[in-house]
Amino acid sequence: MSDNQELLPVNVDEASSYVIEPSRLEGEVYISGAKNSILRLLAASILTDERVNIMNYPKYLLDAQVHLEMLKNLGKECVVKEDEVEITQVFDTPSVLNWDGRSIRNTLLILGALTTRTGMGAVPLPGGCKLGDRKIDFHVMLLRAMGAEVWEENDMLFAKTDGRLKGTDIHLPMRSTGATENGIICGCLAEGITRIWNPHIQPELFDLIGFLKKMGAKINVYGQEHIEITGVKKLRGTNHSIIPDNIEAITWLIASVISGGDIEIHNFPVSDTEVPLVFLRESGARFYRNENSLIVRGGRCYPFEITTGPYPAIKSDIQPLFTAFGACANGVSKIVDLRYSDRYRYVAELNKMGLVSEIDGNMLTITGGKQLKGAEVKALDLRGGASLALAALVAEGQTIISDAWQIERGYDKFADKLRALGGKICNV
Repeated sequence: MSDNQELLPVNVDEASSYVIEPSRLEGEVYISGAKNSILRLLAASILTDERVNIMNYPKYLLDAQVHLEMLKNLGKECVVKEDEVEITQVFDTPSVLNWDGRSIRNTLLILGALTTRTGMGAVPLPGGCKLGDRKIDFHVMLLRAMGAEVWEENDMLFAKTDGRLKGTDIHLPMRSTGATENGIICGCLAEGITRIWNPHIQPELFDLIGFLKKMGAKINVYGQEHIEITGVKKLRGTNHSIIPDNIEAITWLIASVISGGDIEIHNFPVSDTEVPLVFLRESGARFYRNENSLIVRGGRCYPFEITTGPYPAIKSDIQPLFTAFGACANGVSKIVDLRYSDRYRYVAELNKMGLVSEIDGNMLTITGGKQLKGAEVKALDLRGGASLALAALVAEGQTIISDAWQIERGYDKFADKLRALGGKICNV
């Protein structure tokens, strides 16, 4: 381990709670590197034994910290600086990830990377948010289609192939982010050409592809139709800067609007958030572009109706944030989430704060305009936890959010940024 490496905690067993009081936000905030990019890039770094430098690195993300610890078990040295991580190979990459810490869903991409590089991979079965029926079937399907034997044993998922994975045509029955990414990672070092049909194209995927192409991968994207990967024998190291986090950007925008705030959001990825921005503007948000930033000058919350879907539609990740927006709107708002049937679990926690809501299958109906009340609530997942923090800004009295580590899994310095904007937040 390098002497100048900054050690970051990955143990969340003793995580604190957030205590938030009503606050009007004002000032400036800078968007960090995208959580949904960095985890993919870290998994892809397994594909080379050369040095990889990743800039705009969100070093306080708990999931990123967990991933670095996993990489260390896979022969990597990870040196974290201010906004950069340097990854180098210090011993041969093993095929098995021995890891008894907190698991994250990204282990599936580690499995793909290990299998395509070493001919075999074994990882703990994935964890992360409990979002209903998020199966691993597509990952198993694509590995088997590329010639691997795949099986579960003792809470581990194994994949093994004779020699290299074989390029093939992979037809995804639905647009899956993780399966698309895993197919690309596996295809980079596979023998022959891999084509992924019906891929999920989104900004984070292009960030991964850009990273891999700098490493020497041969990848062509044919829109939403298919992605073609021509396998190579070896990938080299590279330098890469992560794109800004579009979900964090929308979080601060909504926080400003519902609190009647006035903030400037730097590094705002406008081109990656066009659809949610249209809905927010039509629902009363007032914001203006200014070079590399977005200036949010309050506005009013009006009712809305949205349906989540694959990019460029509104992501399922964003709908909990819209729920907080709808709670502040006078009237009835409706959200239909066709991706994850169990993603509304967080609503029960908002109901403790006085949210008036009804869930009918995939539809959430919010009757907004009623004053929310501070309460003791629990962050059940990452985005649901962020929704609770937003609601706490406008609730009467004090809100205590337990398991706040869920929020810190995907937001870089969330409490510090909120505090810098005038948010009344502390950890207990």
